[in-house]
Amino acid sequence: MTRAAVGNCRRWVVKIGSALLTDGGNGLDRQAIDAWVEQIDGLLATGKEIVLVSSGAIAEGLVRLQWARRPESIGQLQAAAAVGQMGLIEAYQTSFQRFGRHTAQILLDHDDMASRQRYLNARSALNTLLGHGVVPIVNENDTVVTDEIRFGDNDRLAAMVANLLDADLLVILTDRDGLFTADPAIDPQATLIAEAACSDSSLDVVAGGSGSGVGRGGMLTKLQAARQAAHSGCNTLIVGGAQQNILSRIAAGEPLGSLLTTDQKPLAARKQWLAGQLQIRGQLRLDAGAVAVLRQQGSSLLAVGVLAVEGDFKRGDLISCQDTEGREVARGLINYSADETAMIKGYSTGEIIRQLGYCEEDELIHRDNLVVLA
Repeated sequence: MTRAAVGNCRRWVVKIGSALLTDGGNGLDRQAIDAWVEQIDGLLATGKEIVLVSSGAIAEGLVRLQWARRPESIGQLQAAAAVGQMGLIEAYQTSFQRFGRHTAQILLDHDDMASRQRYLNARSALNTLLGHGVVPIVNENDTVVTDEIRFGDNDRLAAMVANLLDADLLVILTDRDGLFTADPAIDPQATLIAEAACSDSSLDVVAGGSGSGVGRGGMLTKLQAARQAAHSGCNTLIVGGAQQNILSRIAAGEPLGSLLTTDQKPLAARKQWLAGQLQIRGQLRLDAGAVAVLRQQGSSLLAVGVLAVEGDFKRGDLISCQDTEGREVARGLINYSADETAMIKGYSTGEIIRQLGYCEEDELIHRDNLVVLA
């Protein structure tokens, strides 16, 4: 992929790390924020769509609460996030208003990605905001998440947003110039990796830990984020965010940072994402005929082919489809709840209304929301 093609990408997700935003953790750097916002305004003027995934809420909260160090308890971290989020969004809003731009705060958590209904709601809201020229400012909902359900860092969150919106480019602004062959702080012979396939396993060896001590994500999480973004056909650029006019120069096609490319097509990539990223909420046991149709024709799953229903799931949840021996054949997003599925299993599509009194969809799982695994 040429750098000119990178610059021509229309929909960008831009992630800004804590070290860039907070001047080493000492409160928000308003001057830096103003510089990025000015560049984003210029990109928007050319017809690009920009979604910001911004770190910095907890770091700003620590300053406002006058806490000397980052706490370890969940309650204190959530409190710092709640306080700091006010300052973070206010800073962006004030800066964008200089150009007559509106912003919107979007707080997401893992359940928003795992629930089909909430996933679609988030996607619809973000697309509507972009359609009206509003700049969404996305962050993890740190005030309610726990370690068990958090994304882990905003690199992964940014990748999930790229998947959510079918973005063309994920730009991860960091305190380093990109991904190097070794840690440049230790090895003076280390060289910048200008471009590589994100699937290249050799990159795992050179991706090191976090160097700033301010954020949670290091180069390894950025590599993992690039691979996550690739699931929807999105390329990733890891680049030093402190460089002058960095976003404008990327748009101009300058060969900056490390470009991690993907050759996956969006439809196939989306099914790969379904295969590995969401939590399975239930199981369906299928008869031999349904298994054969799924494997050989890639058709939608109909209720008539279901023998048994397990789990307590809702419409839009991810469901595992198994053969009579319990082997997983496919998984997908179901159109009916567990109770509804139990009532219509074994019945043809024409009989769904008689069993339920209504028919949400003809298919139990539509083929577009179904991935065959074996």
